[in-house]
Amino acid sequence: MPYLYQDSKPRPAAHPGAARGTQSSGKGYEQLKRECLQRGVLFEDPDFPACNSSLFFSENPPIPFVWKRPGFWQHNEWLDVVIDDRLPTFKGRLVFLHSAELNEFWSALLEKAYAKLNGSYESLKGGSTIEAMEDFTGGIGEMYDVKAAPDNFYEILEKALKRCSMVGCSIDTSSAAESEARTPFGLVKGHAYSVTGIEEVSYRGRQVRLIRIRNPWGQVEWNGPWSDNSAEWSSVSPSEQRRLSQAAREDGEFWMKFEDFKVHFDKVEICNLTPDALEDSTAHKWEVTIHQGSWVRGATAGGCRNFLETFWTNPQIKLHLTEKDDGQDDCTFIAALMQKGRRKLKKLGAEMLTIGYSIYESPGRDGHLGKDFFRYHPSKARSKTYINLREVSHRFKLPPGDYILIPTTFEPHQEADFCLRIFSEKKAITEDLDENVAIDLPEPPHPTPGPQETEEEKQFRALFEQISGKDMEISAEELEYVLNAVLKKTKNIKFKNLSLISCRNIISLMDTSGNGKLEFSEFKVFWEKMKKWISIFLHFDFDKSGSMSSYELRGALKAAGYQLNNYLLQLIVLRYSDEQFQIDFDDFLNCLIRLENASRDSCMNLNEVYL
Repeated sequence: MPYLYQDSKPRPAAHPGAARGTQSSGKGYEQLKRECLQRGVLFEDPDFPACNSSLFFSENPPIPFVWKRPGFWQHNEWLDVVIDDRLPTFKGRLVFLHSAELNEFWSALLEKAYAKLNGSYESLKGGSTIEAMEDFTGGIGEMYDVKAAPDNFYEILEKALKRCSMVGCSIDTSSAAESEARTPFGLVKGHAYSVTGIEEVSYRGRQVRLIRIRNPWGQVEWNGPWSDNSAEWSSVSPSEQRRLSQAAREDGEFWMKFEDFKVHFDKVEICNLTPDALEDSTAHKWEVTIHQGSWVRGATAGGCRNFLETFWTNPQIKLHLTEKDDGQDDCTFIAALMQKGRRKLKKLGAEMLTIGYSIYESPGRDGHLGKDFFRYHPSKARSKTYINLREVSHRFKLPPGDYILIPTTFEPHQEADFCLRIFSEKKAITEDLDENVAIDLPEPPHPTPGPQETEEEKQFRALFEQISGKDMEISAEELEYVLNAVLKKTKNIKFKNLSLISCRNIISLMDTSGNGKLEFSEFKVFWEKMKKWISIFLHFDFDKSGSMSSYELRGALKAAGYQLNNYLLQLIVLRYSDEQFQIDFDDFLNCLIRLENASRDSCMNLNEVYL
């Protein structure tokens, strides 16, 4: 599906009070509630009906579900998700997320709203804990590899939990067959656990570090040392047990030794509303800047630095770091790149793309940086890896200065919308290098006769007289004939056909007398202009194939005198490039003619020119 450029101007962080409605009718919760009360009926959600398609998108349900009634932040905006209270059950029990208490339904209703937001319950399968934590809090995620965690990992977790951060953990799987497989110790591979506590307990005269884990299933628990019924608890005083809320019941929550935790678990994900809390006990408020954008095939989906020919076409964000951290020489910031809406598109076959970003020191000039800059300048920093997660984030410390951040997919030609969040210790200024490009349209051309005709000009006049006939003016039909005849014989360019409508647009552009035809002086100006355009086209046809890559269109238009932002560039590429992201000369010519005509009316909406 095509992705159109999104306004990427820096914007403030979103607030829950300004949540955008998601109901297709455009009605919000209060209006829907009022209508149901007036009609005396219970709400039934037409956007997420109680049927099989809301459960699974790739298969039929394995069991006959019965929907019964019991008796959010995403992509930098808060969403008002309205649901009814019908829940999928089997034999009178909830099938998916449920509470230990049979008459408690808040978690199942919350899960239904999340499933609606993502298209189905099946779309929630296989996600990372950090996704849900960010969606429900609007917070910032950080991920740790437990086997390579820092020495103060226990203290990091302790501080995070004291600050009410959300912490999740999981065990890696080596294959799809291992997903949800139980280990001999009662743990489930590929399962999203939550960390609910971390404490030291006095045990036989020494302090033992424990961590408390919860299985959201509400059952299936760790059966090793310090599990609910293990012998270790018999050596812990009743008061200590009460302090730790230790109770032997099958509720999915259990304690385990911290050293055992590091052996058996592989990943820990932490979501903080204040990310700096993990590194400094002093409370800080991070400065937040948001950019929304798109990778569009043929225009701004250039791939990573491995693909130099197209890498430079990706969106470019300028970051101004002016204030040092307190008592430091560098500036701290977190860059978090999120691909949007992929989980909801799973039913259409979409998967998470492999994404990442690179950061370059700015050369000190404005405007979109070209291919040669990246050919000769290494990156100053980059995301730790390119990976197929919804969000890639990393913390950086860089000296004050100006930097260029390039968000990309790993492979070129891959389309998606993205959200880039910058969290900085001190105030940082960001700007989109493409959004701030002026739409620079040259003045309409006017014929300027020279003092004396050259031999070449005499031959050109003879050609004109031959085409125009007695009236010494060229009509749109005559122009169509001559241009198609000449351009089809021009070497080294691929040319299909120039339509009569295009020729009328040319006459509209060049006709200064308003008679709907071209006089000799007008035709001569256009002919010189077209020769220049052919020269530009050949210059940017780098592989000498006779057609130009759509990724080179930005440079070609700039050479012709046009500076366009990403939005217009993407519209032009969608209109004129073929499936292989190539542009033939007739399409290039049509593009330039439309731009030239647009320059004659400064009030014209350029967006409409290409739609």
